[in-house]
Amino acid sequence: MSARFPGTANPLGPRARIAVVVAAVLLLAGGSVGYVMHAQQRTKGERTEADASFALTGPALYFRDTASGRVARQPLAGAPGVRTAGARTSAARTTGGPTCDRFYASEDGALCLRARPGVLPKTYAIVLDRQLREKRRIIVPGVPTRARVSASGRMLSWTVFATGDSYATTSFSTRTAILDLRTGYLIKSIENIQLTIDGARYHAPDVNYWGVTFARDDNRFYATVSTKGRTYLVEGNMRDWTAKALRQNVECPSLSPDNTRLAFKKKVSDDAAAPWRLYVLDLRTMRETPLAEQHSVDDQAAWVDDDTLAYALPGGSGRGSDVWTVPADGTGTPRVAVEGGSSPVAVAGPAR
Repeated sequence: MSARFPGTANPLGPRARIAVVVAAVLLLAGGSVGYVMHAQQRTKGERTEADASFALTGPALYFRDTASGRVARQPLAGAPGVRTAGARTSAARTTGGPTCDRFYASEDGALCLRARPGVLPKTYAIVLDRQLREKRRIIVPGVPTRARVSASGRMLSWTVFATGDSYATTSFSTRTAILDLRTGYLIKSIENIQLTIDGARYHAPDVNYWGVTFARDDNRFYATVSTKGRTYLVEGNMRDWTAKALRQNVECPSLSPDNTRLAFKKKVSDDAAAPWRLYVLDLRTMRETPLAEQHSVDDQAAWVDDDTLAYALPGGSGRGSDVWTVPADGTGTPRVAVEGGSSPVAVAGPAR
């Protein structure tokens, strides 16, 4: 049967049919070109790094600006020419960094974790230089949750949720990687490390690691391991590729600049809405000190200096989160350092 226009009685002639086909082809071609251009623009946007004038210079506190999703910075309290009122500074934040969901840095480089949502979520682990220009990109299945860079800038680590979305549950699964920038060697998952618990080699299918923090020698590191419903602080050795459990109920450790103490979150309640409290562990005496922050902190705290910790809490006035600081010795009062910020890291300076 010949094709007809709706509402007409005459069949299309050969020329009309050809015109319809040509129009359809042009329409499809135009749509394809538009899609390709959109995809190219989107890809270009995803690869956009920091503005040319934005780099790792200190002393400054770098953080993720929750309104824009981009990395920003502001001078640290006590920096020359900066007036302070508590933990706040008189200087406005400087924006223009890369777009990240988690961020961490040393003086020599940074790690940016960027989520790519989808049916199967994935994360881009993006290695950045001092100018915050992209050096390497690694695609990781999962949702970004923790990022760390060693003081030298050589060792990088990240953790993603493979399933689940909260450390407050027992149903999640994590994958933690370590990248050595000097050799280029990538350990996609540290779950195969030789683990010792209570003096004996330990194997279990439910072992999960997260929250790596590196020592100054770039060999020793600390992390959390969970198994059988318990969490442990482990001390790892890169050269021997071994890890030993030191104590229970330690999550998201963060090693102090002088390498003598670990900040961590400790489970103090079964209330899923507020299970943790910040503590500091003296590695010489193994004595724990609760910090003045009374709120539940679901973050891997960062050391601003040997005396102060920074961390994110749910924000006020509709903000996603704010960065707070608190003394590391259990005294003092928590203070807001950055409104509308997360992923804090202090970068020392001035830059070399």
